[in-house]
Amino acid sequence: MSKEPIIECQAAPPFMKNGYIVACPDTRQAVYIDPGDEADDLLGWAAGHGLELAAVANTHGHLDHISGISRVKQRLDLPIYLHPEDEMLYNMLSQQASWFGLDYPSAPKVDRYYRDGEEFQVGTLTIKIIHTPGHSPGSVCLVVRNHVFCGDLIFAGSVGRTDLPGGSHTTLLASITEKLLPLGDDKILHCGHGPDTTIGTERQTNPFLA
Repeated sequence: MSKEPIIECQAAPPFMKNGYIVACPDTRQAVYIDPGDEADDLLGWAAGHGLELAAVANTHGHLDHISGISRVKQRLDLPIYLHPEDEMLYNMLSQQASWFGLDYPSAPKVDRYYRDGEEFQVGTLTIKIIHTPGHSPGSVCLVVRNHVFCGDLIFAGSVGRTDLPGGSHTTLLASITEKLLPLGDDKILHCGHGPDTTIGTERQTNPFLA
């Protein structure tokens, strides 16, 4: 039986957004999902565990999920992945920060654009892209074996907000019901904020899916 991927989650003020390192247990190659203000600590954790980061994979382009991306790019010059429909948001990082009275440098250019259903490799891990718009136009879920990194699509007992530019509650619920739930109840959801959950738990208990 294949070994489970190595997964480390950390969050930091002001947004307490979950950033993830996901690594292949065989090759020690890893991907950084959604680098935010936890970036320095999470990069240190990865180095301390002998992991070789190979890519940055963004679930979407909102400020809290990309606020650390410049620091990661400067330190490691990794290729940056994003869905093209969120590139406008991504390129507005400094402007998004100003809305909160914060100051972050502009995001580095995107290197590779996701296509719905495509896959890429990190070591022996296959990462599948599922386009799940609603929270933002280019939101995606990243599926790694039994794990789904779902950004702000869904949370334990809640769903992502849709009142920001490009958001749509109808579209978000369609993404959940048509693309996420069919992945199966045993899939573990690693959310952009808060604790992990499972598709089965959310199918049964999430009030937004009633």
